[in-house]
Amino acid sequence: MNAPAELSADALAIRQRELVQALSAILPSHGLLHRAEDTTPYECDGLAAYRTVPLAVALPETELQVQRILQVCHKLSVPVVPRGAGTGLSGGAMPLQQGLVLSLARFKKILNVDPYARTATVQPGVRNLAISEAAAPYGLFYAPDPSSQIACSIGGNVAENSGGVHCLKYGLTVHNVMRVRAVTMEGEVVEFGSLALDTPGLDLLSVVIGSEGMFVVVTEVTVKLLPKPQLAQVIMASFDDLEKGGNAVAAIIAAGIIPAGLEMMDKPATRAVEEFVKAGYDLDAAAILLCESDGTTEEVSEEIERMTVVLRDHGATRIQVSRSEAERLRFWSGRKNAFPAAGRISPDYYCMDGTIPRRSIGVLLKRITEMEVRYQLRCMNVFHAGDGNMHPLILFNGNDMDEWHRAEAFGTDILEACVELGGTVTGEHGVGIEKINSMCVQFSPEERDAFFAVKRAFDPASLLNPDKGIPSRARCAEYGKMHIRGGLLPHPELPRF
Repeated sequence: MNAPAELSADALAIRQRELVQALSAILPSHGLLHRAEDTTPYECDGLAAYRTVPLAVALPETELQVQRILQVCHKLSVPVVPRGAGTGLSGGAMPLQQGLVLSLARFKKILNVDPYARTATVQPGVRNLAISEAAAPYGLFYAPDPSSQIACSIGGNVAENSGGVHCLKYGLTVHNVMRVRAVTMEGEVVEFGSLALDTPGLDLLSVVIGSEGMFVVVTEVTVKLLPKPQLAQVIMASFDDLEKGGNAVAAIIAAGIIPAGLEMMDKPATRAVEEFVKAGYDLDAAAILLCESDGTTEEVSEEIERMTVVLRDHGATRIQVSRSEAERLRFWSGRKNAFPAAGRISPDYYCMDGTIPRRSIGVLLKRITEMEVRYQLRCMNVFHAGDGNMHPLILFNGNDMDEWHRAEAFGTDILEACVELGGTVTGEHGVGIEKINSMCVQFSPEERDAFFAVKRAFDPASLLNPDKGIPSRARCAEYGKMHIRGGLLPHPELPRF
């Protein structure tokens, strides 16, 4: 499953004409983009460092159109990259020069909200937050809440198995989706899961969720809805040492407490955020923890008290409990706006996504501080502390190519440290092209071959989002040589800011 051979400009033009002619019989003119000025906005997703302009962009409005588009591309051997809102941060929706971008942006209908079954059936282009907004009149909500929830689509959440600040208690996308309807590369409509508590046969729903658009194209999703808690409160705890904050996270879980949310930010992150949204953060603290409790009034009162004791016992220098819903939302607004806050203080930032055991949070934060000196770059740290999902934000200037390469090496170093500490190279952003080299470090050749076998079972021709997520043996062999030489293997596309 190596990348296709590069084509000359003339060959690409011929291929484009052939594809556009075939798709014009399926889509109206406003549903098919092929001029450079129209396709350039699709050249990347949220990871803007890597960019490629596709042959064309298809914007279907019906499942039948999706089927026919995929059948045409399968016949012509044109690779297809499915795309949702484009908020992904691993390059999973980056186009291929010889391929088609299949955008599901026009699939934005909420088909059904069933307050009795507590489910919602939606099209993949529906925004994450829009599901909870539609369910709110029934006293229900959809639990996974990525920081990009005002913009990201449920189809993209399924592709990346997204989480959010409340995933510790309520789970990731995979724990909150009951059914997925999708189309294979050959144009066959298939369904995974069901509205029942269980389904016969293999649990392929769990295989599809998190498959990064490499297996099928999602056209419909049924999610679970939960009753809105009667009350929610947040503790903001300050620490004068990063390791103390990390140890406090592990202590809360060890005490048998599962908060609704448990987030941590270091001093550079809180300072950047406070300047941006005025969340009321303690700017003297080396790190702050946001610990949320939700449930009945009695449950919240008891849990807040228990968490306060644990936090004080593990070195919290200041504890502040939200006194109103407005204050609770203000505390969270800071964490939710960490990424745009980074954008205000640096020309560019590189958001990493690794996961480690909770007991190692302090160790990794200390290593990142050492890496800042080594690579001569600043780093803000924000993360889902409850499940050890780290999001270091490496600050750099994209106009300086040397800085970008140092930022990329810095990020690779963080991911490999996560693996060394018993974690993984991704928690919720996916592998895409960003972490494809790091997959060589985490998984053996035999394990990667098994991943490819699953890919072939869904997509024998390897036309759906190829060359993402799983590195070839040849790529990993070259990456190993570069490690020995102390170099860095470039990603499939050179960065272009």
